[in-house]
Amino acid sequence: MPSPESPMGELFELNASIGGHSQHAVVNQVGAALRRLVVDGTELVQDYPQQMPAPSCAGVVLVPWPNRVAGGNWTHQGQPEQLVLTEPDRGNAIHGLLRHSSYTQVQRSEGSVVLAATVDPAPGYPFELGTSVHYELVADGLRVIHRIRNRGGNAAPVAIGAHPYLRLGQTPVGELSLVINARRHLVLDAAMIPTGTGCDVSGSAYDYRDGKLLNDEVLDDAWTEIDRDPEGGSRHWLQGPDGSRVVLHMDENYGFIQAYTTQKFKGPSGPVHAVALEPMTAAANAFNNGWGLRWLAPGETWETSWGITHEPGPAADR
Repeated sequence: MPSPESPMGELFELNASIGGHSQHAVVNQVGAALRRLVVDGTELVQDYPQQMPAPSCAGVVLVPWPNRVAGGNWTHQGQPEQLVLTEPDRGNAIHGLLRHSSYTQVQRSEGSVVLAATVDPAPGYPFELGTSVHYELVADGLRVIHRIRNRGGNAAPVAIGAHPYLRLGQTPVGELSLVINARRHLVLDAAMIPTGTGCDVSGSAYDYRDGKLLNDEVLDDAWTEIDRDPEGGSRHWLQGPDGSRVVLHMDENYGFIQAYTTQKFKGPSGPVHAVALEPMTAAANAFNNGWGLRWLAPGETWETSWGITHEPGPAADR
């Protein structure tokens, strides 16, 4: 359980040696948050001290919606619903209902853990969901599987996201290049709510398909119209000067991605510039605009997956 010494609750440590590689991960009980991932000694997720709460939602599961609901209000079957404004400075409800919840371990092995939590009916969200997240180490990183079951008697609106902050060993974020394989950038208002369908990135400052050096870039941006592989999945990454990469994989359910930078992480010599790549099945304000929103029938279960892997640079092959 959470305590002053460990506000994120119990830490679930995963270890494996697969395919000639070593893997290590740490997951928090609170928010089922991924707080560490290491492959062959290379840190792939920005960590933080155990006595700190997760800075800027680091690693947390975002259910039953990622990102924001404008004003916290939406309409269901003609009736207004009002969510608690968890981002009061912008007047929004942000990042779902489970980010401060303590998950329960339901399955454990040396290299994997399954954590579960229930979304109970709440102001603005009169539905009950059973949720689980399965973290499993694989040869080059981590696979994450989300399952959501509608336990209620009415169809429930659902979207899924996650908030991992990626890194590539000791390389400063400013020296990494960001690749977002998406063709449309969402235009946001001052409250970070989409104003319309967005714009084609071709020829714009938002075209990251060929990679852009991050330097001291400030980002809180979303993209859609994802470039997909033949199986329907997609890849987006940070690349180091040596060609090595930390890659975010998203399955076909994830039609949106958010990039967010912050300096709320603390390093030995001061704030650390960190970047989150957030897989999202729906856009911000999906309860109102419907973009990517999934309606689960009573008793229906939905499964999605994403992951993080390490690709060594060409020098590693010599």
